[in-house]
Amino acid sequence: MQNFEQIRAHVATQYPLTTNEPYLLGLELSIGQGRRRQGIFLAELEGEDGRRYLRVSTAVAPVTAVDARRALAFNWEQRVGYLSLSELDGVPYLHLCENRPYDGLSAAEVDRMVLEIGGLGDRLEQIFSNGGDVF
Repeated sequence: MQNFEQIRAHVATQYPLTTNEPYLLGLELSIGQGRRRQGIFLAELEGEDGRRYLRVSTAVAPVTAVDARRALAFNWEQRVGYLSLSELDGVPYLHLCENRPYDGLSAAEVDRMVLEIGGLGDRLEQIFSNGGDVF
């Protein structure tokens, strides 16, 4: 996959889209045999060197509900994905993200990222919200 439009074409055939903007896609991933849902976002980023990257992310908890030490310890242990801070409607949220350069990115790798970030994000959301399913 060489550009965001190729990613959009693939993702739109695999998942129901909730957001479909020029460089942003939102989808709802069904988790736990349909008992839970996790919102996933795909966006295009440009690196300092001009290379394009795909970011896959999901919100996991409002920052007010997060123990920073616990979140940073989790971040340190991860081999895939990382935690970041971003605002949704003016409220700071903890997000689980992963960035990949388009070079060598395949449809199978996009699907793997969506499923991995979605599943891991849902588990984090359950931990930080005492089993809730907000995102």
